[in-house]
Parts: sequence; structure tokens; C-alpha cells
Amino acid sequence: MRLLFATTAGAGHFGPMVPIARACVAAGHEVVVAAPESFAADVSRAGLAHSGFADVPQAVMGPVFGRLPDLPREEANRVVMTEVFGRLDAQAALPGISAFVTEWAPDLVVREPAELASLVVAEAAAIPHVQVAIGMTAHEGVFAAHFDAPLRELAGMAGLDPDQAAKALVSMPRLSCVPAILDEARSESAPLVGTALAGPMWRYRPELPPATGVLPPPWGNPDHPLVYVSFGSVAGGLGPFGAIYPGVLAALADQPVRVLMTTGAGLDPADLGPAPANARIEQWWPQHDVLPGAAAVVGHGGFGTTIATLAAGVPQIVVPLFAGDQFVNAEHIAAVGAGISLDGGPEAVGALAPTLARLLSTPAYRDRAAEVASQMAALRPVVDCVPLLEKIAGA
Repeated sequence: MRLLFATTAGAGHFGPMVPIARACVAAGHEVVVAAPESFAADVSRAGLAHSGFADVPQAVMGPVFGRLPDLPREEANRVVMTEVFGRLDAQAALPGISAFVTEWAPDLVVREPAELASLVVAEAAAIPHVQVAIGMTAHEGVFAAHFDAPLRELAGMAGLDPDQAAKALVSMPRLSCVPAILDEARSESAPLVGTALAGPMWRYRPELPPATGVLPPPWGNPDHPLVYVSFGSVAGGLGPFGAIYPGVLAALADQPVRVLMTTGAGLDPADLGPAPANARIEQWWPQHDVLPGAAAVVGHGGFGTTIATLAAGVPQIVVPLFAGDQFVNAEHIAAVGAGISLDGGPEAVGALAPTLARLLSTPAYRDRAAEVASQMAALRPVVDCVPLLEKIAGA
């Protein structure tokens, strides 16, 4: 069968889809990934075929992201969900995805929650579709709540009944690599928000590359615990958020730890100047090689790093920066006891050193992270998703 995977241009959004897509290819199915033209290299690195659609021009998208640091948290989340994902990304993607679906006629569409164009195209063409989670169910419900108005607008552009699109958003089948122990963990003080999702969900085990344990050339004191610091692939290029990198290095420079920091494509490590003696800065390093030897991880709550860290049984400090899912992931990590949520964005680094000391000196954090890892390991393998997708496509 032919399967069209659809994603926005984000490694954290595409990453959970990759093992499912590869499993489908291995089973003999045709797989094409619909993604923005700017994301072609990422799709190619995953070994998958790419069908490109238009990017939102930087002259349009740049000012929207430039507003975020000055907005209250909830308003910033609303802007990202409704304006960026719900309108700009979706409306830019709609013509390209529609044309490709008409030409290629997939049997099934597999999409991630932030990508809306493929949903309305699939509904208009009566093609079944499935959603792959990129975070907690709670956040998918928040997505759905913010997407109601933009989705109805998009449905009208695609010639689809807006009510049909809205119903499909909350009732579609879903796949998730988040274990129930984490998905259902919530702080008692956190309000329940968002739209309830009614579709069936199947959980599968995250597919992570085998670790080699290879690290950069030696640095710092080898007897000190290794702390891996990653704020994803784009934070360094998003205006004020880039300040968190030098802030973390300064906060941990006199701590008895070895810091391995990756900056991603948004920031050149050379721009940070000489690293402290206890730190090593790389633009990228395979995190699956780092995590087995890490005592702790400091990140922003991006889904890829969050899940990989939990799968490795490593406790983490989450400093959410700019997207709503980061705050939700931080809340769930803290609620399950596998780490600490440190709110405040780049300014939170002032409290990082004592927070890290508490994390490293409290065995309960590592114990809870290990428990989550154990439950993740017990989930069904990703190859079991293939017959499920075959059944949905056949139906």
C-alpha cells in the first residue's frame, strides 16, 4: 500500500514518525514524506522519499517568532498553535499536499498533530488517516482546542465541510510512544485544559539507535558526572532564547560536573567563545551515544530529547522555552518524579546550579526515571504498528 507521512519542519515533530515509516518500508510498502522544501535534507537523512511543499516565507514567519519573547506564556502558546501551525504552516502546505495526494493517491495518511493540511486533504479525498503523537495526550488536546477555528478556515479552503474536519480532529486513531505512567502523570495543581480526544490509541516502544558510547575527545575531570545539555535544533537561532547557552555554561562552570552541550543548527559553537574547562560544545552529537553515560540531562522539554532521556533512565531538568508542549512535558516529568521543571526561560539559569546539585544528590529522581524506562521497554515494538496501519487502510 501507499502511505503518505506528513509533517511540519521540526525534528521533534518528524522524529517520532521515522521508525514507523521505516517499519512500513521494511514491510514492503511505499512511503513518501510530505514536508516543507526546507526540510528535504532531514527527510533524506532518515532514508525516506520526500514530496516538498512551500515554506512560509521568512519575511512572514520571522516577525511572528520575534514577538514571542515579549508575550505572556499562554498568549505565546496561542500564537504558535493558531497562527504558526494552524494558519501559516497549514495554508502554505495545502496546495502542495493536495496536488500530491491527487497525483499519487495514497491508501493512508499518517500525520503529526501540528500538521493540518494533510488532515483536510485526506478527509476531502475520503482517505483514512492516523495521528502520531509528538508529546503527551494532554498537549494534543490543547492543540485540538486551539486548532478549531484555523481548521475550519482551512477546511473551507479545501472545499470540505468544517464540521467534518473538526470531528475528524478529535476522533482519528492515534499512535504514541509515551508510556501510560508518564502520559497520565499530572500535578494536582495543574488545571485540565484542552479538548478531549475520543479516538482509539495504541502505544508502541520508541525505536532508538544502538549506543556506541563514543564521546568527543576528553575534557574536564573524568571523575565528575556527565551532564548533557541540549535545547533542540532551533532555539539558538530564535532571538533572545539563544542567551540560554552562555547562561548555562556560566552557571555550571564552577560545578563538579562535565558538561557536553550541543547547540543545533541555530547556533555556531564558535559564537559562544572559549568553553569553560569543564565543558565541551558541539553543534551536534548523537544523543544516543551520550545518554548511557549521562548522570543528568538539561533541556527545554522537546519531545525527542525528553523521550530518549527517559528511555535511557536518566533524570532531567526541563527549562521550557517557547512552545506549549515544552511546558506540558516539563509538568509531566516533574509529576512522575523523573526530573525537575525549572520555569523562567533563559533567566532560569540563575537557579540551575543548585537545582542540578539537588537532582544529582537525590536517588529518587533516577529511580523514577528508571521505572519509566522499564515501562517504555515493555511496550509493543514499532513493527507492530504496521499491521495496525494496514488494517486501518483496508477499512
